[in-house]
Amino acid sequence: MVQAYILVQTEVGKARDVAAAISEIDGIVRVDPVTGPYDVIVLSEARNVDELGKMIVSQVQLVSGITRTLTCSVVHL
Repeated sequence: MVQAYILVQTEVGKARDVAAAISEIDGIVRVDPVTGPYDVIVLSEARNVDELGKMIVSQVQLVSGITRTLTCSVVHL
């Protein structure tokens, strides 16, 4: 299992709608609206890196109101 945090920037006033839409996607573990340079932080997981990438590109990034995402893979040191 692989996990990643997805840092999401949204259009002004859209963080709540974006967070709600993302939370409905399979593979999303947690969604938190936050303050700072990003508006929503998402914890996601998938069976492998390819599935994770497909989920981000074909589902998360297509949510209306998202302007930019940054994906940070979890590593176990």
